[in-house]
Amino acid sequence: MSDNNIKHVIGIVSGKGGVGKSMTCSLLACAMQRAGLKTGILDADITGPSIPKMFGIHGRTHMEDGKMAPAAAGCGVKLMSANLLLDREDEPVIWRGPLLNTMIKRFFEGVGWGELDVLLIDMPPGTSDVPLTIYQSLPIEGIVMVSTPQSLVEMIVKKASSMAGALNIPLLALVQNFSYLSCPGCSEVIYPYGKGRGEELAGELGTKIYAQIPWVLDAAQKCDAGEVSSIVIPEIDALASALVSSI
Repeated sequence: MSDNNIKHVIGIVSGKGGVGKSMTCSLLACAMQRAGLKTGILDADITGPSIPKMFGIHGRTHMEDGKMAPAAAGCGVKLMSANLLLDREDEPVIWRGPLLNTMIKRFFEGVGWGELDVLLIDMPPGTSDVPLTIYQSLPIEGIVMVSTPQSLVEMIVKKASSMAGALNIPLLALVQNFSYLSCPGCSEVIYPYGKGRGEELAGELGTKIYAQIPWVLDAAQKCDAGEVSSIVIPEIDALASALVSSI
């Protein structure tokens, strides 16, 4: 890894799938890149990779000087994902834990990241061996926890946060995704999942950085079309700025 210079490594964690973790990771990376930081994403969700598709990147990676070459999104963010190793995007990755753990380490050490200000790790959900390998093997400075307003998600977020805390990985920020929706016709603010208690939860988990992310009506369509970099959410920009200031 002598030719790589990665200044900061941050994990993006949910504990539970379906809360918009990968989209939050992608939006944060785009915001950091817009702010002038050289940013990369390591897609550590090996069996459920989604990062390349959101950036409109398809096809396999190649080797350069003995390392895998990261893909470069149009916005400048560098990416590495299991989907860049497959002949078909819908081909399943049927690997046991030891091989998954080996690939995570290779994605960090065996990729020509070059010089990065921030590398975001899109973590797999859960608290099993792959997240454990990431925490113990990669130089993660802290994590960003992604939640939604439901109490069920809050319970699982606490489990994931406790795991990181047990391994002395600090919680840098809590993100409550899908917090509210502004009616396009009347501008009324709607809370589809209820208001939740994200700010209170952030205090309980010990972080001062908390962000409420609204529903963006065309976000899913833009991600499906590979245009995640065109989504600009002021709350994400503010979160990116706060994170940079905290590390």
